[in-house]
Amino acid sequence: MGLAAVGCQKKPAAPAAAGMQAMPVQTAVIAMAPVPQSNEYVATIKSRRSATLQPQVSGRLTQIRVVSGAQVKAGQPLMEIDPSQQLAMVEAARATERQKKALYSFNTTEIERQRKLFEAGVTSRDTLDQATQTFENTKADYESAAETRKTQEDQLAYYTIRAPFDGVVGDIPVHVGDYASPTLILTTVDENKDLEAYIYVPTERASQIHQGLEVELMDNSGKLLEKTNIDFASPQVDTTLQGILVKAPVHEATLRNAQMIKARVVWSTTPMAVVPVLAVLRQGGQSFVFVARQQNGHYMAAQTAVTLGDTVGNTYSVTSGLNPGDKVIVSSTQFLVNGMPVMLLGA
Repeated sequence: MGLAAVGCQKKPAAPAAAGMQAMPVQTAVIAMAPVPQSNEYVATIKSRRSATLQPQVSGRLTQIRVVSGAQVKAGQPLMEIDPSQQLAMVEAARATERQKKALYSFNTTEIERQRKLFEAGVTSRDTLDQATQTFENTKADYESAAETRKTQEDQLAYYTIRAPFDGVVGDIPVHVGDYASPTLILTTVDENKDLEAYIYVPTERASQIHQGLEVELMDNSGKLLEKTNIDFASPQVDTTLQGILVKAPVHEATLRNAQMIKARVVWSTTPMAVVPVLAVLRQGGQSFVFVARQQNGHYMAAQTAVTLGDTVGNTYSVTSGLNPGDKVIVSSTQFLVNGMPVMLLGA
């Protein structure tokens, strides 16, 4: 289907001056190519596994074993909080447990002795019942002391801050000697895999959003980093941003959690005429190309206004002004004038 010309109506080309030598030029034949219809948005990279580390106990920081950006393994110690007070509580709990165990062991032996005496008719039922009650009390005391000791030992583990999983350490805003409490953020650990691009799409595009839409991720200079596809679309509108959150998986190893990049969402692909970037000239805000047209058995350069769309590689899509099969001049364009005779190289 032909594309209608736009812009100011050109005057008919003036006849070439008699004897004017034809300029040798190279041409490219206009063809239809698939052109993506897209919009560009800001995307934020987020990790599916990201942890903010805050202490579960209070105390002075005595050691910081890592630096920001360090790669760590799950369970690796990152920081230490002074455990001296907790160690004292652990030792006290252990001492109490030993004391209760000794009494429990004694009453274990005593209840057996009282049972044998009762069976032999030496002691009364009341004496046996009292011994049984004492045994049960000391058993309960010992078990309680053992649980208290275990709880205190478990609490001691909280004084060492460990990595929850393999990942990268974020900013460390604290210093050795700082007082740490459960409200203090010590650092973050991000697993730099299973990343996702968070993109907020305007609500007017809601009807076009669906899983599988192609997304092109680019750095701030426009360099293509990765092509991916939407795998999640929120059923709700974010009332703050008045946008719909969509997510796309990210595999590019150079990207980091919380990094902001560009994301081009491709809504559809439409066949359109494309023209090489080198063929396009601009004058007074109008884009135009020179088309080699036959006249009286010879070729002449016809200046033709065009309306351009998006760039596709090294070409522009053309919404109007050219037809498939047109021969667009791509060399020596700065020397051409409308109506100049040209000679097609390789024709």
